[in-house]
Amino acid sequence: MKKNKLLVVSVLFLLILLIQPGNFTYLKEVFTQHDLASQLNIVDSTEEKNQALNELIRLQNRELRFKDFDEYALVSEVNNQANFTAQELSLEKGTWIHYSDLDWLDRAGIVNAMLGKESFSLKKDRGDTLIFPAGWKKINEQIYVPSQLLGAALGGEPGNKKNLVTATNALNKEVQVYEKLVVDYIQETGNHVRYRVTPIFKNVELLPRGIRLEAQSIEDDSLSFDVYIWNVQMGYEIYHLTGSFRESRRN
Repeated sequence: MKKNKLLVVSVLFLLILLIQPGNFTYLKEVFTQHDLASQLNIVDSTEEKNQALNELIRLQNRELRFKDFDEYALVSEVNNQANFTAQELSLEKGTWIHYSDLDWLDRAGIVNAMLGKESFSLKKDRGDTLIFPAGWKKINEQIYVPSQLLGAALGGEPGNKKNLVTATNALNKEVQVYEKLVVDYIQETGNHVRYRVTPIFKNVELLPRGIRLEAQSIEDDSLSFDVYIWNVQMGYEIYHLTGSFRESRRN
């Protein structure tokens, strides 16, 4: 009898919740503006489709979502060199930076750029210091940082939420290593570099499982890499769904 009453109360509560104008409008927007499959990262998001990624890159991004960290290498090589299309390598538009729109979970997406010395002189507005990426919690500062997908050294915007993800200190340091390679190359040669940063999210997790970095020098082939950096921190178990963590039981 008590179970039946609880069921009736639960159903009534849900009905009241759903018929509220604000709640109904929100649910309608979520399930009509975003198809469920892309919300759960089962298929490519609309943003990824609009990026005109070639099929190889799409496939590899899908595979990276479900790849398990092997606990030996923080950085994995996806390809021995970048695989941009001829159109993506065009200098017709000069230097530029494009940030993807935030998705329905407030997560940043792909950042594309054509970098050159001109990029370094761009105004780097620090923006609102209270802006934090999806999954960020102040209590997690001991292992996390609000990490820029495109670093300020490359012309990225530190205060742009479209340029921020919650990343471990370990991932952030590795990203900076590759960014320095690009900065040094451009400063030494004066050439340009096609650059793409892709945060890899699994389903509805708020923290990316990792970051994919792709770079290709334009005027020559001396700089080319395509790597995946895991969003992990040695000694801790990371819960990418919420950003919570705990010390590893193996310690």
